Amino acid sequence: MEQKRIRHIGFISTRLAGIDGVSLEVAKWARVLEEEGYVCFYMAGELDRPPEKSLLVEEAHFKHPEIKKIFSECFNNKRYRKPSVTRKIQRLKDKLKKEIYKFIRNFGIDILIPENALAIPLNVPLGLAITEVIAETAIPTIAHHHDFYWERKRFLVNGVWDYINMAFPPHLPSIQHVVINSSADNQLSLRTGISAMVIPNVMDFDNPPKVDDYSRDIKEALGIEPDELFILQPTRVVKRKGIEHSIELVKRLNMKAKLVISHASGDEGYEYEQRVKEYSSLLGVQTLFISDIIKPERGKTEDGRKIYTPWDVYAHADLVTYPSTVEGFGNAFLEAIYFKKPIVVNTYSIYTIDIKPKGFKVIELNDYVNSEAVELTRRVLMEPHLAKEIVEHNYRLGKKYYSCSVLRQKLKVLLSSYFGV
Repeated sequence: MEQKRIRHIGFISTRLAGIDGVSLEVAKWARVLEEEGYVCFYMAGELDRPPEKSLLVEEAHFKHPEIKKIFSECFNNKRYRKPSVTRKIQRLKDKLKKEIYKFIRNFGIDILIPENALAIPLNVPLGLAITEVIAETAIPTIAHHHDFYWERKRFLVNGVWDYINMAFPPHLPSIQHVVINSSADNQLSLRTGISAMVIPNVMDFDNPPKVDDYSRDIKEALGIEPDELFILQPTRVVKRKGIEHSIELVKRLNMKAKLVISHASGDEGYEYEQRVKEYSSLLGVQTLFISDIIKPERGKTEDGRKIYTPWDVYAHADLVTYPSTVEGFGNAFLEAIYFKKPIVVNTYSIYTIDIKPKGFKVIELNDYVNSEAVELTRRVLMEPHLAKEIVEHNYRLGKKYYSCSVLRQKLKVLLSSYFGV
């Protein structure tokens, strides 16, 4: 009997490192794919994957100096671009194409999975390079889109509409498109004529989280007193995360508490972080920014402090706040459900359309903090039996709709169209 050849999967993105949503979701996809017998490889401008399976290409990163300059010259209310910018884009595109061909050749890639690189034009040359390689090779491709340019105001005035229409995303016969919510599916079809499969973000609900001794001192490390509430905002510090709502909620609870923000500001600047600090000070809410000690792996900082993972933080929180105004899906929502924590959620559109109808029990905000939400939050924090009933109910629903087994089934369908059953 002929032995089945092991297929090689190649993930490409601007960054595959750290605890951002795209990097975390890639890790889940890779784990499921490798359990199914595939071998995964990675190309990006920042990587924390195994070096022997990785190709680091600095120009693939949206933070590369030349890429940042291109972005500044093509967005930021720019309605056209100079010929010199076009030449710069084409030069970098050609360089990135060579690297993608090297990636495919050196690792024997059978199928590409671009991760958000064909959806958000943070790195225009990379999107063009991936698109041209797919067009020139017809390599089987699953384009995994987490959020599109039309969902972000800062991309809507630009000088690269020709490139956006070509590559964000491209309409090519060898590409199967995947989106993470039904609204993106609808908009993609309406705007481009492209049909997609909806694969939501997932968590490993079949294997509940385990808490070990390593993180038991986390409250002490953060300066949270034993009789003080640990309220977690597990997001980056960007405007659409609505952190002001969390600050106001903590203030109005009138309970001894600290608000802990686990992630850094990221790619959207630091002005909003300053705003959050000023607002916290204005309301007298103790807000901790702890991204310097939250990393994908445990360890020590250069000055000897203990490093914790996001999972360590979730495990010891009393309440999760998630008052985002816009989300592609909502990883933090699933993570709170997975760690059996009560959660405060703003009714952002994807939650309202895709998640809420499943029947989850949460504390809802409708774009502002009202007395009803404050009172319900206080009840959940003061009545352990109510909190337990809520989180157990939510966990059962998470396992039903957002487990890794759901991801496994959908990936099998996509891959079978290329390689058969």
